[in-house]
Amino acid sequence: VWPESESFSDEEMGPIPSKWKGICQNNTKDGVPCNRKLIGARYFNKGYKAVAGSQSNASFESARDSDGHGTHTLSTAGGNFVPGANVFGMGNGTAKGGSPKARVAAYKVCWPPVNGNECFDADIIAGFDAAIHDGVDVLSVSLGGDPVDYFKDAISIGSFHAFKKGIVVVSSAGNSGPKAGTVSNISPWMLTVGASTMDREFPTYVALGNKQHFKGQSLSPVGLPAQKFYSLISSIDAKASNGLALGAQLCKNGTLDPKKVKGKIVVCFNEGYGSVAKGQQAALAGAVGMILADIEFAGNGIFAEADVLPTSHINYTDGVAVIKYIYSTKLPMAYMTRARTQLDTKPAPFMAAFSSKGPNTITPGILKPDITAPGVSVIAAYTQATSPTGQKFDKRRVLFNSVSGTSMSCPHISGIAGLLKTIHPDWSPSAIKSAIMTTARTRDNDAQPMLNASYQKATPFSYGAGHVWPNRAMDPGLVYDLTTNDYLNFLCSLGYNGTQILMFSDGPYKCPKSYSLLNFNYPSITVPSLSGSVTVTRTVRNVGSPGTYKAVIHRPKGISMLVKPNILTFSKAGEEKTFEVTLKVKKAGSTDYVFGTLTWTDGKHQVRSPIVVKPAHG
Repeated sequence: VWPESESFSDEEMGPIPSKWKGICQNNTKDGVPCNRKLIGARYFNKGYKAVAGSQSNASFESARDSDGHGTHTLSTAGGNFVPGANVFGMGNGTAKGGSPKARVAAYKVCWPPVNGNECFDADIIAGFDAAIHDGVDVLSVSLGGDPVDYFKDAISIGSFHAFKKGIVVVSSAGNSGPKAGTVSNISPWMLTVGASTMDREFPTYVALGNKQHFKGQSLSPVGLPAQKFYSLISSIDAKASNGLALGAQLCKNGTLDPKKVKGKIVVCFNEGYGSVAKGQQAALAGAVGMILADIEFAGNGIFAEADVLPTSHINYTDGVAVIKYIYSTKLPMAYMTRARTQLDTKPAPFMAAFSSKGPNTITPGILKPDITAPGVSVIAAYTQATSPTGQKFDKRRVLFNSVSGTSMSCPHISGIAGLLKTIHPDWSPSAIKSAIMTTARTRDNDAQPMLNASYQKATPFSYGAGHVWPNRAMDPGLVYDLTTNDYLNFLCSLGYNGTQILMFSDGPYKCPKSYSLLNFNYPSITVPSLSGSVTVTRTVRNVGSPGTYKAVIHRPKGISMLVKPNILTFSKAGEEKTFEVTLKVKKAGSTDYVFGTLTWTDGKHQVRSPIVVKPAHG
């Protein structure tokens, strides 16, 4: 965390709650000085130092933020109100976290990479232990690796123990999309968050000499030197005599010939290698601007970055059109508008291309991610230890930065969970999770089904239950709850032995003789191999006023669906009712996953669960 950020100001904050047992480790000006807002800051590096050895140094003895990630995510979850927040004048407004009046604490468990690893299990577990001891209410975990079995995963084990103490744990789905089966942090006791867009963009428009126009994105604070068309050149044609064609295509260090580039707009191609660094190479070669064309992904995978020269990030399709134009004329010309802030953009939200997707490869019967939230071009507080781009050549510093990733969407949900804890202090973490999931929306601001970044209809494998709708989550009507024993029974159903379960339980746990994952009271229903028919049991608890709920079903294609009973009447708050859902393959056909919904409604509340089914036989 960067403690000096205004997002962590304790102005108008009362005394630190007496229940708080946390500390500020290295509570000095050079370490992390705390206040009545930022009430905890600890660091955990024993696992890291055991591997890094002499590579670790005194700078690793502090929770101070050296790269911006922790400050950005913590201020998104619980940052105080800061008027006039912006990035180079763009996106100007009042910044606030999801729970702006919450106390916040930082637990630093990740360090510079060693042997390809930044976050070691020993340090992650130590961080969870400390947070549980200190008395946190919500844990926002914007980190993760490849999906692995629960008993091999520090985040799964740590978050289970946090759950037992009533702590809501929220985690990132991962940034390995749009490939299927990439979602991580798949434990059912965590809320796993995908990333989608919001209705704000930072557009910059490209105009070609043939009158074609394309919309790109950028946060570059500078515009072209003059309002005129400039010569346009492809980076491949701008290759230095000693450079490799691929290196020039990606505008890598020293691959562009200044004689060919000077005074022109250069088209570079985006693949892996940092986009801002490409702009720096273009600028060093004398370019006046850069068009950055995505060659990795054919959909809308672009987002704004703090470019160092006038830049427009454009998608694959538009990039192809620009290249075709360059080779269709002797004197290709182009102009780019300066980046600006545009609100109320449509359609929004849509899924981010990078957001990791289901199906869940460890337990296919649990839908992951659970929910999606804003994770593209999110503006939040930032460190002063590095530039907005993280590049050493970039000497700029910003108080707020725009960053994209499921690391950014995760704390949106954490902040909402904090508000729900305040409104409903008696709700369990599972009830809070259910409220967030069952009230989510799956349509965009055009009232159309939410899209993925390939402009196709997104599925629950991208968004889980949908895009979060915070105000509706305050009053969900009904909730699907789960206890510690339910989660231990879940592990039993996977065939875990006593030794493995001891990592999660407080002592030896006797598994029930028979327990089916089909009856695990999750807010979504997934049947990954449906042969014939199957009956699923769920129980809902009324957390609203008395009322009668009717089942509204949207059947997955090729699947019949029967809900029994299809009317639930509640005479008081706290009352529980159990129902069954029978799913049956109507006729042999596709074995692809199909999707539907079950919604319980009393006319006021819509308690919606995604239904995910994969027929076993064609």
